[in-house]
Amino acid sequence: MRRAIVRGTGHYLPERVIENSWFEDRLDTSDEWIRTRTGIERRHFAAEDQRTSDLGILAARAALDKAGIAADRIDAVIVATSTPDLTFPSVATMVQAGLGMHGGFAYDLQAVCAGFVYALANADAMIRAGLAERVLVIGAETFSRIMDWTDRGTCVLFGDGAGAVVLEAAEGEGTPADRGILATDLNSDGQYRDLLYVDGGVASTGTAGHLRMQGNLVFRHAVEKLADTAHRALDKAGLAPEQVDWLVPHQANLRIIEATARRMHLPMEKVVLTVADHGNTSAASIPLALSVADAEGRFKPGDVLVAEAIGGGLAWGSVVLRW
Repeated sequence: MRRAIVRGTGHYLPERVIENSWFEDRLDTSDEWIRTRTGIERRHFAAEDQRTSDLGILAARAALDKAGIAADRIDAVIVATSTPDLTFPSVATMVQAGLGMHGGFAYDLQAVCAGFVYALANADAMIRAGLAERVLVIGAETFSRIMDWTDRGTCVLFGDGAGAVVLEAAEGEGTPADRGILATDLNSDGQYRDLLYVDGGVASTGTAGHLRMQGNLVFRHAVEKLADTAHRALDKAGLAPEQVDWLVPHQANLRIIEATARRMHLPMEKVVLTVADHGNTSAASIPLALSVADAEGRFKPGDVLVAEAIGGGLAWGSVVLRW
């Protein structure tokens, strides 16, 4: 069986760091209020002249360097983003050009915070089907561009950044002992679209709009749905929760992450956490967390990882892979 194996990870965070104290002069909030409710201490904002594609290119270069694979050997580029540079062309084609690639194909995928999980599932399916040998999967966002700076319930949560993973085809035995992506589980339910959305768009207002969220309801759905999708993906992979070495969750809110880990009966020592330093970077959060943990040497060959995310749509899903 063909498997999609992780060959390299990389990430990029903008130089501008925004501590919680930055909001205290602008909103009725405080560092303590933000920390206790979200676990966030700081986040990064892109410079005025930085676009989502710029962040994605830098993360992609880092991943390619780590993998030791030249850009011209990549067959496909998938960028998960909800904050593209332009309506079209895709951020992925801009990344493709920025890497000096003239072959292969590139496209964007939009599933908000679940975007990177969806993109991994797409890349895995293409590799299994023989449509590609090597796929560059990127999550990149500039959510600071769609914040309502008067809404303390949302604007303190989000940051900018990008993470990337290089996947390559390899032969496996078709068992849970194989390396690479073992199973994926994707879901969505549009009846909950008003819980988390942006109030603008090409066909409605002609503007980018601002992010709107019903935080308490999103929290309840997140805890339930994230644990459920992780269990389904593990069942598909033929693995039990106690065989999980690392949970790599979407970094939205520390309380959501802790509640999900409890439902999976995983100690926090097995959870990769970057939310304190990055905030919620939407589709970039999981690849950022993967890259940071990889750079720290936390993942060992053979480790079982579960990545899970939920975002606007509502859209949610998970991926089980063996490092």
